[in-house]
Amino acid sequence: MKRAGLWGVVGVLGLAATGGFVSYLWLPHGQLDAPRSLWGAICASLGVPQPRSVGLIIPQKTRSDVVLTHDLLQRPQPGDIGHGATLALRCTPCHGPTGISYANSPNLAGQRPVAIYKQLHDYKFGARTNAIMTPEAQALSDTDMRQIAAYYASIARPRELRVTAEPPPIVRWGDPMRNVAPCGSCHGEMGHTLGSPELGGEPRAYLLQQLGLFAADTRTNDINGQMRAVARGMTSDEIMTAAEYYSGPSTPQ
Repeated sequence: MKRAGLWGVVGVLGLAATGGFVSYLWLPHGQLDAPRSLWGAICASLGVPQPRSVGLIIPQKTRSDVVLTHDLLQRPQPGDIGHGATLALRCTPCHGPTGISYANSPNLAGQRPVAIYKQLHDYKFGARTNAIMTPEAQALSDTDMRQIAAYYASIARPRELRVTAEPPPIVRWGDPMRNVAPCGSCHGEMGHTLGSPELGGEPRAYLLQQLGLFAADTRTNDINGQMRAVARGMTSDEIMTAAEYYSGPSTPQ
């Protein structure tokens, strides 16, 4: 009986050792971002936070390569809008449940679908980067991005966010002597180019931020560098005037 009891203890210890090896060494080493050391594997198995060596992958692109094809520009089907509404639930913390942001993120309700698709595509492939938007876009397929864009484009922007004021000179005419194109030639109701967003009713803080990024050559996903050239040529007063004009009334509470 004593001999059988001894072997029983050895067997239990062997099972415990095997379980410990699998749980605390083999499985942690088989995971993404596997610890490089024995101690690191043990800590990881116990739930101790570890620095991530693999995670957000940002392709090294410096400019947008979106191609506006016939398929992209065609009218979406009702099913696309419905599926886009479901996908857009992940967007509500920043862009609001109805596409109107209360966090100084872009208002997406009523935005041109091609403009939304282009920005999602640029985030996905690294032409534009953001700690929140880049991983969100990387989780989307091309169809997903088109459907999200179709959904937000189908929502009417509230009347109180529509710009009705007289455009200031920088928006209406720009400054030809300084080679600064008018904002209205690409954005807004005065006219637009494909891929350019509607700016009316966007948050003032967001517009100021993006103009600053373009001027500093930090944001580089504008086609042919048009926005960077314009932003660099604008004075600080003109940037403020354009942002105040397009932001219009503050977001309704």
